[in-house]
Amino acid sequence: MIGFASRFVGLWFVAGALVAVVVDAAKTLALSQLTVTPLGATLFAIAPSALVSAQGFVQQHVEPVVGGWVWDPVVQWLLLLPTWGVLGFLGFLLTWLGRRRRVRLAYA
Repeated sequence: MIGFASRFVGLWFVAGALVAVVVDAAKTLALSQLTVTPLGATLFAIAPSALVSAQGFVQQHVEPVVGGWVWDPVVQWLLLLPTWGVLGFLGFLLTWLGRRRRVRLAYA
């Protein structure tokens, strides 16, 4: 059941990555220059308050435990990556983790 859920969510992430590629391609054609939408801009366009809440959560609850380096270099670097790259990577990772493993028969 967990494998099915992982594959299902992974395929939705892959579909989201394909949509992000199409959006970036349309913007590139319209502007006649390469345009790549970062993940942070996409998240801000979808839910601006969620991004601010996530920053507050990380800075109040996560950084005191592991140190003050989590939000500034790590999360900000992730938010600057292309949306299609992050969604595609997560989608393929979840799909791969949820795959059905073949049982190899050993013949004596």
